Amino acid sequence: MQLISVLRQVDIFYELKEEHLQKLAEVCREIDYKENDTIVQENTPSDEIFIIVKGTVDIVLDPSLLGTYNKRAEPLTIVTLWPGQTLGEIGLVDRGMRSASAKAATDDTKLLAISRDDLVRLCEESHEMGYILMRNIASDLAFKVRHTDLMLREQLFWESPSKG
Repeated sequence: MQLISVLRQVDIFYELKEEHLQKLAEVCREIDYKENDTIVQENTPSDEIFIIVKGTVDIVLDPSLLGTYNKRAEPLTIVTLWPGQTLGEIGLVDRGMRSASAKAATDDTKLLAISRDDLVRLCEESHEMGYILMRNIASDLAFKVRHTDLMLREQLFWESPSKG
């Protein structure tokens, strides 16, 4: 696999120079998953970012982690991610716990993993790379917050036509 061409297609690496992409390629680990394999678990430390190369990944919330919940509620897939998308980018900004689980949705799912420590080190070595990367991550997270806000508004304010 040509890692640099894969990295070039990832939104959070937009406008990085060839030398930056080369440095990123040097710290990537390839990981293969089968359908339903857990990639990351909700409420565990966030210390890696993942790039989907092949297959799809379901982002899943487990209502049982809330304590009091509808006992019949099953874990819920909130979004399916595709090749070129990332997961775990919040952990680059905040070392908090993961807000959701991720599971391989298809056989032969291939991801690239980059540790937070490696990425931070690369950003410290090249402030230009760090600035571009953090700007892109901020943009990506802003998009996701806006989308979540829209979904929340729809749930709060949607009225059934029969109520009319």
